[in-house]
Amino acid sequence: MYSFLLVLIYIAFISLGLPDSLLGSGWPAMHLEMGLPVSYMGIVSMVISGGTILSSLLSDRMTGKFGTRAVTVTSVFLTAVAMFGFSFSSNFPMLIIFAIPYGLGAGAIDAALNNYIALHYSSKHMSWLHCFWGVGTIVSPFVMSYALSTSNWQNGYRIVGFIQLTIAILLLATLPVWNVNKTARSKRGKRLGLLGALKIKGVPYLLIGFFAYCAAEATAMYWAGTYFSEVKHMTSEQSSLLASLFYIGITVGRFLCGFITDRLGDRKMIITGTCVLFVGIALLAVPTDAALLSQMGFVVIGLGCAPIYPCIIHSTPDNFGAENSGAIIGIQMASAYVGSTFIPPVFGFLGNALGFEIMPIYLAAFFILMIIMTERTFGKKSKENIEKPLDKAEKP
Repeated sequence: MYSFLLVLIYIAFISLGLPDSLLGSGWPAMHLEMGLPVSYMGIVSMVISGGTILSSLLSDRMTGKFGTRAVTVTSVFLTAVAMFGFSFSSNFPMLIIFAIPYGLGAGAIDAALNNYIALHYSSKHMSWLHCFWGVGTIVSPFVMSYALSTSNWQNGYRIVGFIQLTIAILLLATLPVWNVNKTARSKRGKRLGLLGALKIKGVPYLLIGFFAYCAAEATAMYWAGTYFSEVKHMTSEQSSLLASLFYIGITVGRFLCGFITDRLGDRKMIITGTCVLFVGIALLAVPTDAALLSQMGFVVIGLGCAPIYPCIIHSTPDNFGAENSGAIIGIQMASAYVGSTFIPPVFGFLGNALGFEIMPIYLAAFFILMIIMTERTFGKKSKENIEKPLDKAEKP
């Protein structure tokens, strides 16, 4: 039963990844059919991100009131509604309306399941959980490509909508399975709340570090194709295909990390991943027109990023206490979406002004900030472990 629940959570995370890359793959056809400027995708994605940030901040309250299983099932149903809504949308206002449940569902399930895995399962399962998110992000562009080649973009959203609906029904039918961790969940103390979480020493470091990491990760994801086109002078078809290299690297990396992360621990995995991704950045920075080094660079950056996100999340209960993790992980998710929403467009403006060759410098700046802040977070925990025995020794 314990393993079956884990399988259900993995499936739920595939459902989280499916919509994430669908808008970008379908927008070239969508904006033409609706007669919208290409830039309007940014507005739609901002609305989705706004809903995601809001639901992430509220996730601890919702999970505390209704439980992780109810929040998960409801969130998947919300994303299914959004997918079907997009498939029937014929104008921009309709897209904006259905972008709201799109974002609300994604943020709630992301925060709730990350906290659940961090509390009840080992670090390797957190890596594999995010590997399954990567599977979802890889599958949906192929779904949209199939729909565009055989019919229209609406069918792409309908296919994903039916997949989401099937997953939601499966999760609903298996709700009793979640009782396997009922005892552990019932031991949770008083809910910390948002303001209380922010007052905990070390949490600001954690949030800044997570913001910086997600800002750099999203920049690499969204601008890889443009980098190949503008810097390496490749065709749009080649650039579009090579943009998937980062996704492949991070998905494969998370699968492989699952086999070693329990042995090394979260902190060592984060440091190791940071060292690997800086090798990837160095490959990007080599001043040559040859695209092979850049292709290798994006794969290596993806491999380096692979353990960082899941290990930061998984270490939260240990760093700040299991009773505080729900609220803190909710804020972490919000800071992640703020970074991934607002920082990549800044790179776009800088790239237009200074040239897209600045990508290695831009990525390195945020990754350096990330490792400094996360090390301060872990340093706080290490200092507390040293001081506690001293405090006990001083007592009469």
